[in-house]
Amino acid sequence: MSVIPDKLPFVGTTIFTTMSALATETGAINLGQGFPDFSMSPVLTDLVCQAMRDQHNQYAPMAGWLPLREAIAEKIDFLYGARVNPATEITITPGGTYAIYTALTCLLQPGDEVIVFEPAYDSYIPNIVVNGAKPVLIPLTDQFRIPWQQVTAAITERTRAIIINSPHNPTGTILHDDDIAALQQLIQDHPLYIISDEVYEHLVFDQQPHRSILAHPVLRARAFVCFSFGKTYHCTGWKIGYAVAPPALSSLFRKLHQFNCFSCHTPVQVALATYLQHREAYLELGKTMQAKRDYFLSLLQNSRFDFLHSGGSYFICARYHRIHDGNDAAFAEWLTRQHGVATIPLSAFYQQKTDSKLIRFCFAKADSTLELAAKKLCAV
Repeated sequence: MSVIPDKLPFVGTTIFTTMSALATETGAINLGQGFPDFSMSPVLTDLVCQAMRDQHNQYAPMAGWLPLREAIAEKIDFLYGARVNPATEITITPGGTYAIYTALTCLLQPGDEVIVFEPAYDSYIPNIVVNGAKPVLIPLTDQFRIPWQQVTAAITERTRAIIINSPHNPTGTILHDDDIAALQQLIQDHPLYIISDEVYEHLVFDQQPHRSILAHPVLRARAFVCFSFGKTYHCTGWKIGYAVAPPALSSLFRKLHQFNCFSCHTPVQVALATYLQHREAYLELGKTMQAKRDYFLSLLQNSRFDFLHSGGSYFICARYHRIHDGNDAAFAEWLTRQHGVATIPLSAFYQQKTDSKLIRFCFAKADSTLELAAKKLCAV
């Protein structure tokens, strides 16, 4: 029997699976993988049950339940002042990661290049490589900002796209006005497309706005913008999101989508179409998660960890140099096994496993979970 070539020979089991499995094995508190451990809205779960009782149990349209797409379009107009056609510019997907993969797949040809900033969410590079394209890796600055001069220098005739992620996973940094201005200049100067990962759009802190690509017509015209309901409504296991793109790009996207997922879970789509009318559910989310960030930090103010600033997302990073002199992967395993708290080493977000001596904590947890974890961490 011939050996099947491995399209991703550099990829093993993801760090999220590894650390969550280690947390289960050791009984550690899981502050590694990004999922809430508190209940989602009972109103939303009741709406799903009602949708099933109302017989919304067969295939939804390939692009998604139209009332849901209409509700999303209304939300985009309300938040970003952008008029999006729900029929031709919004596609419902099984999660944000799927949307990113599909966007890259419909753009890329073998030999194309995609600019990726490291540390990067771990799906980006495999998505590029499996399409026969090349990731062009640019490290973020020490403050995890985008070095725009390096971006310009890295562009070649093969550069097809650039991936933007704000709020950023794993560091919690956000885009600023000067980033948007630099990106607009880049797009005007070069025939690039944007993949914008905005799954944490409502998790922005300290009264900062979310600077969505959708709010800028020049950028939106060349972009796939990807979102996640799971991050917004505390239901990551539902794996449902959506991609917004101009009609021509959405048409390419849907050609692939129809032969892959085809359509997403109908009762959930029906429920979300109604629940999106409750604007306070997403408008208050940033305040709620900021309070968790601040509470977590207050509990750990006497620890030996040095925390970086988190401007958004579920995450905050910390230095551990006052505790341990090993690499971040070794420290994360040691912390899990010896002190009962699982985290994610930041080196997992670099292709070459760059050791930045940082670990990532997820604070999207119940207060009782954060309190127990903090007690253990302060004893380290």
